[in-house]
Amino acid sequence: MGNHDPNRVRYCKTTGLPVCLDAQLFIRLHAVMAVVFLLVGGIAAILIALTRWPAVHLLNSLWFYRVLTIHGLNMLIFWILFMEVAILYFAGTSLLNTRVFSRNLGWVGFILMVVGALLVDYMILKGQGDVLMTSYVPLRAHPLFYLGLILFAVGTLVGVINFFGSIYLAQRDKTYEGSMPLVAFGALAAAIIAVFTILHGATALIPTFTWTMGWTSQPDAGWYRLIWWGLGHPSQQVNVCAMVAVWYFLATMTTGAKPLNETVCRSAFVLYILFINLASAHHLLVDPALGATWKIWNTSYAMYLAVLASLIHGFTVPASVELAQRVKGFTRGIFNWLTSAPWRDPGFSAFFLSLVIFGFIGGITGVTLGTSQINIIAHNTLRIPGHFHGTVVGGTSLAFMGLAYYVVPLIFQKEYYLKGLARIQPYLFGGGITL
Repeated sequence: MGNHDPNRVRYCKTTGLPVCLDAQLFIRLHAVMAVVFLLVGGIAAILIALTRWPAVHLLNSLWFYRVLTIHGLNMLIFWILFMEVAILYFAGTSLLNTRVFSRNLGWVGFILMVVGALLVDYMILKGQGDVLMTSYVPLRAHPLFYLGLILFAVGTLVGVINFFGSIYLAQRDKTYEGSMPLVAFGALAAAIIAVFTILHGATALIPTFTWTMGWTSQPDAGWYRLIWWGLGHPSQQVNVCAMVAVWYFLATMTTGAKPLNETVCRSAFVLYILFINLASAHHLLVDPALGATWKIWNTSYAMYLAVLASLIHGFTVPASVELAQRVKGFTRGIFNWLTSAPWRDPGFSAFFLSLVIFGFIGGITGVTLGTSQINIIAHNTLRIPGHFHGTVVGGTSLAFMGLAYYVVPLIFQKEYYLKGLARIQPYLFGGGITL
């Protein structure tokens, strides 16, 4: 059924999944770069922690915020998006039994992402990008800082276009039967959100770049904040879509679980597409340039529909695991299905801890912080980084780590050497971020 060149495909002996060799190359490249930038962001996190520790106070104020900028961009943007593009190559080829759309596009996108990310980090370390991650106007960085962000965004967009192209090939050549697999559908939802996220970024950053070059006047500060959060918040919701897709994948791989109702699950992904961008307003609840009516509409009625999507996934995924476990005979008591789950499998433990941390720490705090009265109190306090560490770190990053325990052997054709360490890694990471 597939449309692969016989010389450019192999089949996994364990899962039977087809692996397009061109896609395999780009999965490897993007995954490796993701880990590199995760390491950079992690080192920055250690430096930040040692500075906030009063007994050490490692960095002065200038370098603290410089390292904080490095940490935010590398962890929230570079690590996550490199990994997500790798997921798109996997979902768009192996799960749809099709070849990658364009090898040339793959190289263009990857090179742009690497050059852009390195350029941004270089300018920050050089002291010419001291504008924090949000880079609010009238704060002004070197033009190459903005150019790096633009190049990275364009490279990501090229990767997304390549993913859309693979879907087109799969549809044209009918490489799979029935509806698109749910995991691939989730990746598609993430890719769609990525498109309008990148368009927001271009709308904000290109005029800022031309301003720093002296070609145009300074963008309006209030306009910039509004448009920038059309980039800042949805970029993290790309993470959420990809994370949920990974949950479904790992639930199946580790326990054999199947979604209870795929139509409902797909509808939840559609809710993300339609309403998650409107939830960006909760970052602007204390912004004096915006009216109360606009803020309340976007952070209540509109945002709650996106929250509904997360609730659907949050109940459906563990329910599917419970059903799969009970079918296997784990029916003694209410929670025998859970206590008998494969907790020694790092893919399962990472996925389930990700679900719990995201739901209870990241999700609940996100909803409460999106309330005007609470936001006034909590804005610019440690509750805010606590929230997005619960979502992006405890949720998305941990899920991606769990995925790596399955995809690395599939794509790199190698087993992990320290399997004992792999078993405890999700608990160390999840426990640390919870604390």
